[in-house]
Amino acid sequence: MKAIVNACLAALLAVGLASTAWAQAQGKHDLGKREFDANCAVCHGTSGKGDGSYAELLKKPATNLTTLRVSNNGVFPYLRVYAAIDGREMVKSHGDRDMPVWGRDYSAQTAKAGEYYIDVPYDAEMYVRSRILALIDYINRLQVK
Repeated sequence: MKAIVNACLAALLAVGLASTAWAQAQGKHDLGKREFDANCAVCHGTSGKGDGSYAELLKKPATNLTTLRVSNNGVFPYLRVYAAIDGREMVKSHGDRDMPVWGRDYSAQTAKAGEYYIDVPYDAEMYVRSRILALIDYINRLQVK
């Protein structure tokens, strides 16, 4: 009996993983793309090349996000991208921030979402970090070869 239950659970897990992979391949549940489209595409464009609908309204041109790896000697600048997105810690030597601070925005949204997780262990900082990491993963996938 226990073997049958374990086999059924394994089969359900396999089907679940396969359907999740298929959905991500279809772009329906790609959290990073969803974050990008909601927060970045208006300036950086849907392709990430800096040609968003607000691009002409900016004082400085939006960064072409597809060439970050190329301009960093073939290495994706993960920490710089994380710092640019999170932005909650201001570094004086970096000067003024032209880009909105999404880390602060995510934290505000997280506090509101936390009201619904009263009985469940809930780490707001982990939620913010996971959204930023999903976004960075998507930006990394936009890199030109």
